Amino acid sequence: MSYGTLYGVGVGPGDPKLLTLRAVEVLGLADRIYAASSTKNDHSFALDIAEPHLKDGADIVRLGFPMTKDTNILHTSWRENAAVVAEFLRTGKSAAFLTLGDPMLYSTFAYVARELERDFPEIPVEVVPGITAMQAAAARTRTMLAAGSESLAVLSGVADEEQLRSTLHVAENLVILKAYKGFRMIRRVLEEEGMAGRARFASQVGQDGETVHTRLEEVPDKPHYLSLVMVPAQEK
Repeated sequence: MSYGTLYGVGVGPGDPKLLTLRAVEVLGLADRIYAASSTKNDHSFALDIAEPHLKDGADIVRLGFPMTKDTNILHTSWRENAAVVAEFLRTGKSAAFLTLGDPMLYSTFAYVARELERDFPEIPVEVVPGITAMQAAAARTRTMLAAGSESLAVLSGVADEEQLRSTLHVAENLVILKAYKGFRMIRRVLEEEGMAGRARFASQVGQDGETVHTRLEEVPDKPHYLSLVMVPAQEK
């Protein structure tokens, strides 16, 4: 049996013009497009971004993934969706799995690819990297993410307060992705650590509704889901 190839395609942070040439090429050739969405709705930001580059009549399938911290439910979802993808690839046709930003950074695709590698090692998988939201936000605000011998830490916004405080003291530069849910805690900790003044907030970079703030006190307590905070090194 000859399987089709699964492509994990990073579609960037929001602007369809920020896709790589390879991403556009794959999207124009893929027989099926997989878009991840919450099981509570079928909306996909990644699909919105990729749509201008899809071939006419592209076969689009939405894969539902639950928004939960229950590891048993998550593993079951990854395994079941991997099986769905594998079943299609058995036809010999190719498929592209869309991801916001890059497929290997806080991406659902990475979990599905891991399940495929374990249960269907014969399936060829290619990862097409994409521009991350932190890169786009840094470009928009002209924020240096790291310079010289400095380190850069990337932290999830769902990390707890202790992890945030410890990370602030081991890396010169910090980016907090998915900063929407714990934003009030993040802002409070940065204020207490004396770092709020150099922090930068960005939301929906490259999309309608893009917002950038250089003063954290101006940011609503409950920002948009696609939000991040950059804390660059203190200027010397």
